[in-house]
Amino acid sequence: MATSLHPSPPAIDWCRVAYLALASRRLDDIEETQLVPEKRVLYQFSARGHDVAQIILGSLLTHPHDAVSAYYRSRPILLTVGLSLEDAFAGPMGKSGGFSDGRDIGVVCNLPSQVGGGATVLPMSGDVGSQYTPAAGWAQAITYHREVLKNAEYAGAIATVLGGDGSVATNGFWSSLTMATTMRLPMLFYIEDNGYGISVPGSAQTPGGNIAENLKGFHSLQILGGDGTDPEATAQIFADAVGRVRSDNGPVLVRLTVPRLSGHSGQDTQAYKPPALLEEEQANDPLPKLQRWLVGSHLTEDEWETLEETATRDVAAALAGALARPEPDSRVVGRHVFLETDADGAPELQMVGGASRAGVTLDQGNPVPSPSGARINMLTAIRRTLEHELECNPNLLLFGEDVGPKGGVHAATMGLQDTFGAARVFDTSLSEEGIVGRSVGMALAGLTPVAEIQFRKYADPATEQLNNCGTIRWRTNNRFAAPVIVRMPGGFGSKCGDPWHSVTGEVLWAHAVGWQVCFPSNAEDAVGLLRAALRSQNPTIFFEHRASLDGVWARRPYPGDDYLLPLGQGRCTREGNQVTIVTWGAMIERCEQAATHAAVDAEIIDLRTIVPWDRELVLTSVQKTRRCLIVHEDTITAGFGAEIAAVVADKSFLHLDAPVTRVAIPDIPTPYNVQLMEATVPNVERIAAALRTLVDF
Repeated sequence: MATSLHPSPPAIDWCRVAYLALASRRLDDIEETQLVPEKRVLYQFSARGHDVAQIILGSLLTHPHDAVSAYYRSRPILLTVGLSLEDAFAGPMGKSGGFSDGRDIGVVCNLPSQVGGGATVLPMSGDVGSQYTPAAGWAQAITYHREVLKNAEYAGAIATVLGGDGSVATNGFWSSLTMATTMRLPMLFYIEDNGYGISVPGSAQTPGGNIAENLKGFHSLQILGGDGTDPEATAQIFADAVGRVRSDNGPVLVRLTVPRLSGHSGQDTQAYKPPALLEEEQANDPLPKLQRWLVGSHLTEDEWETLEETATRDVAAALAGALARPEPDSRVVGRHVFLETDADGAPELQMVGGASRAGVTLDQGNPVPSPSGARINMLTAIRRTLEHELECNPNLLLFGEDVGPKGGVHAATMGLQDTFGAARVFDTSLSEEGIVGRSVGMALAGLTPVAEIQFRKYADPATEQLNNCGTIRWRTNNRFAAPVIVRMPGGFGSKCGDPWHSVTGEVLWAHAVGWQVCFPSNAEDAVGLLRAALRSQNPTIFFEHRASLDGVWARRPYPGDDYLLPLGQGRCTREGNQVTIVTWGAMIERCEQAATHAAVDAEIIDLRTIVPWDRELVLTSVQKTRRCLIVHEDTITAGFGAEIAAVVADKSFLHLDAPVTRVAIPDIPTPYNVQLMEATVPNVERIAAALRTLVDF
């Protein structure tokens, strides 16, 4: 383990460290003895034992572009970088204002960079380990701002991530470690090792219970460690670690041992710990050690007592202020799922995270296509759109597994790395958690990340990051947003299907809060929807159907570099009077063929986007034709067609002359055998039969 330290003590304001440690401890005491028993705080996670080391680290994070990615036991570092004592009380009590306006658990925090500089605290999540990859994304964004955009303001900035010893077993930890070491990112890992993940000892999380020892062979990772209850040694270790990362010497991992002086949460009695260990931990409390070290060397006994009195008085005033706050306004709890606009159509303001795309202004495009040239396939249309947006938006980055020299497994990025360089179009490690998680950190840092997941099914390991990303704007009450774009091909192939590459499952993100979901059926729509996603302030899932990428039917002339389709506007691809077909993606072609085959005067609606979807277009059509058939490639149970059917039945029941009908995949995966696949995926014959049944009803 590395032990080289800076020769001189760090420039730390020890009076402030002591004050914040006393205030943090008083916050925990009041919550545990008063607010939890009174049911004013419902989730309580004490930082006692972790507090002093966190405050020392936070004192060194003063760069205006520093970021901290933390977890539920991290309130001391938030206090150090600018969280007010009143907000520290108000959040856990679910009061108005603060970091979520009562929307999130009080220990799941966020904090924009404070006036005059200081670290941004990235929106935290309630998952263990999900804090790591967004921190790596912020760190990569620092290097991009500094080296590609030539923004000198980012020189010396770092990303810091905090995690307990239990979190070192998670996918997020290992994925971020891979990113940080292979790319030599300016990233500091701080592992607070208290020996337990709730009741599970550290030896069950990593061999020997010491992650630092196990990482000695990791190339490009510098490792420091020690006793986090020794204030002087802790300050020296952190000063050394921060100095190394700021000097562009690559990532550093610091592991400090600290006692957890309370249960995992307010309900945890720690009955699983031997009495001798509990006694040993209390004897190892870092706060008395801080007092003993400071009094005589930095402070007098009277000065320490004055700090105690001041902290006690300030915390009491903060408690009174928080208790006096009103409850959050339930009338606005549905706001800020997506970017909102004012009465004049101007975007609302938010404090950080994608609000300005780091100063790049992009127009809203033209909803009228200007087609030119021969028909091109959807794959070429997507590539051409990405190429144009890379040219006009220097903050746009395109990445994923195999997107670089290979040009993507579907060739959607072919040649783009040659044109724009490996800093903007690059390959990633094989971790979807890392691909999406880094996207979140980049977007929070003002970039436009475009992540490719090779196939829809491969997004499953990233589900946690995807779900968390979608709720960031709502959870932080519009203080942060991460408008990432995630491209994911899926659906049956032109020659075969299978359970792994042919999944659509778009309903998953229709149900995930905060995501826009695009599903184009042809090359022209792919251009307009992709450009809309790339210029949006909301996160977007962009589905690319495998059978449509090079399908003849889906080919269209290129609609122009300004063509942009507003999301939520479906299109009537065929007018009719007997029945309305609602569908999207590759099913449009089959529905058109089925209508002809069945000799039914069908009106076909291509939704184009699943979230938002064009309810008015569908309802208007259904009220005209008085019949509705919904066709989609997802499984029938709880597929998105069920939502459409429910809305049609609710809003147009009295207009219907027949039951709302669905044609979809039965509740099985898509088979590999071509004959089995065609018997499973909605085909022309099945759709035609459903049309005849509806018309004859």
